[in-house]
Amino acid sequence: MYGNRRFVDNRSIKPRQSDADLKNGSLGQKPFATIIGCADSRVPNEIIFDQGVGDLFITRTAGQVMAEASYGTIEYATVVLNTRLIVVLGHQSCGAVKAAMSLPENPPGHVVTLINAIKPASLYAKAHASGEKEQTDLAIRQNVIEQVNELRDLEPVLSRRFASGEVLIVGAVYNLETGLVSFLEETIESLPAFNK
Repeated sequence: MYGNRRFVDNRSIKPRQSDADLKNGSLGQKPFATIIGCADSRVPNEIIFDQGVGDLFITRTAGQVMAEASYGTIEYATVVLNTRLIVVLGHQSCGAVKAAMSLPENPPGHVVTLINAIKPASLYAKAHASGEKEQTDLAIRQNVIEQVNELRDLEPVLSRRFASGEVLIVGAVYNLETGLVSFLEETIESLPAFNK
């Protein structure tokens, strides 16, 4: 959160981003957080959180949709790398969410996988908001909330570590215009105690 505030205020310190840091990969990695983000090229995670090499373990797909390989990646970060924070990061004007709200029932190729995963959030937004922008914004938030809940219930690793407080799983949305990452109250209220 502090790193994002520095980024928003145009005071980024760009920690551990020198040529030497980039070339010193043999020292291994100790990321403190896992980010499940959208593949959108306008959302560069290390930059918007003002973090350096080895700080964030990132998996990205359109609409931050997850499948078996994503689950394994997230569990690897949790079990092997000991990340204790998982952030599902959506963003304003998400093309994958917009597609889920407007594409026909049978989109081409594997795009259907993305659309089907986002469709529940799309339907929720259409039922609870009016106007295209309001529906899209709500669908983006709801998609993140549903993905957070999916990870919190994912057996056996994440559900148990979340329930015990060993790992936090929260959701946020990035604003492309302001650079601000807003954590969603729906995902941070009533969290279990976080064991330090």
